[in-house]
Amino acid sequence: MKEITTADVLAAGPDVQLIDVREADETATGMIAGAIHLPSGSVVDRAGELDKSRRVIAVCHGGGRSGRIAAVLTGMGFDADTLVGGMSNWEAEGLPMVAPE
Repeated sequence: MKEITTADVLAAGPDVQLIDVREADETATGMIAGAIHLPSGSVVDRAGELDKSRRVIAVCHGGGRSGRIAAVLTGMGFDADTLVGGMSNWEAEGLPMVAPE
């Protein structure tokens, strides 16, 4: 598991799976376009929804939860990383967000 930057996320190809592990009330403020909402408490149970052949980037508010989730996913055989600083950094840099689906 690596801590990656917002620039890394922006440069990531279409094969990357972005997962937003925040709770629903937190995602109401906006998500990264294309991210899948998998609240942290449901990631292990819903890991089957992810493709093990594709890299996973986990995102939360500040990076703590997503780091733990990326570590768990790595232990399950995924290539999983975490966005350092989470959505706090994403928003602070003025990067685009979309409403959750």
